[in-house]
Formats: sequence, C-alpha cells, structure tokens
Amino acid sequence: MTLFLDADLYESPEALHKALKRLLTLPDYYGMNLDALHDCLSERVVPLNLYVASRGHDEVARLVDIICEMVTDLGGTVKTA
Repeated sequence: MTLFLDADLYESPEALHKALKRLLTLPDYYGMNLDALHDCLSERVVPLNLYVASRGHDEVARLVDIICEMVTDLGGTVKTA
C-alpha cells in the first residue's frame, strides 16, 4: 500500500491521526497515538510505502518524522519530495 502525505494539510497531531485512520482504513479500536499506529501497521501483511510531499510544521512535523522512522522499521519505504 502506498500513502501520499501532505502534512501541511493538518494543523495538529490529532488531525493527522484522524486522517491516518481514514486513509489507512485503520480499525475502530485505533487509539490515535503512536503505539496504536505501530500496532496497526505491524499487523499488515503488506508494508506501507509512504511518500511525504511535506512534513508540516512544529508538532505535526515531529510526528511525521517519527512515523517515517516507524514505517522503515516495519519494512516499508519512505520517500520525500
């Protein structure tokens, strides 16, 4: 699965987590935090390929950096614009 992410569209980490839940069709029990995201991504058979068009700002940018590291740790790929 490939996800294109423009983090400039999200004004808070909470907004980004909500978008990830929708875009990745995460389960209803997704806890909207990094631990829950890791659990959900690690359950997938096919690794995530992430294309980051922009990192966003401040807290969102820090969250995107952590998500990028998580994706690569789980065997996915990350490309940035």
